[in-house]
Amino acid sequence: MKINIRQESKKDHKIVFNIIECAFRNEENSDHKEQHLVNRLRDSSAFIPELSLVAEANDQILGHILLTKIKIINKEQEFDSLALAPVSVLPEFQNKGIGGKLIEEAHLKAKQLGYRSIIVLGHEKYYPKFGYKLLEQFGISLPFEVPKENALGIELVKNGLDGVNGIVRYPSAFNE
Repeated sequence: MKINIRQESKKDHKIVFNIIECAFRNEENSDHKEQHLVNRLRDSSAFIPELSLVAEANDQILGHILLTKIKIINKEQEFDSLALAPVSVLPEFQNKGIGGKLIEEAHLKAKQLGYRSIIVLGHEKYYPKFGYKLLEQFGISLPFEVPKENALGIELVKNGLDGVNGIVRYPSAFNE
């Protein structure tokens, strides 16, 4: 199966909504509202159209990934970063490498746009395959309680998080 990764377009929104809903329907560690989060993020200033990507094969969209702008704040400084939330693949196409292709392409595009890092609240066995490390290794924390093994980050460029520390500030769309 040949997978094509491309930027999402407006006409994809309804399909992507359904994919996200299906992908997270049986996910234990989910509020099952990720599809609504994506809609809110698209309407926010954190949205970067080039970082909302879909995976398709045979003219069918099978998956989606979204990276949006966040800040990492400490007392003296604030740093730009990205949040990966969410990556979704239709259940019948999961475990075929599609999510990985979306993540890798999103990393590449984010790096091309000048971003240096990505933060994710995600599965501790999945994301490290792509280079994600515990946020605590970077001196970064999330603004809410989560198991430390699920708070992860990646440097898109060498030393991309050097000198960066503090607490992640998510756009208000995450809190609605």
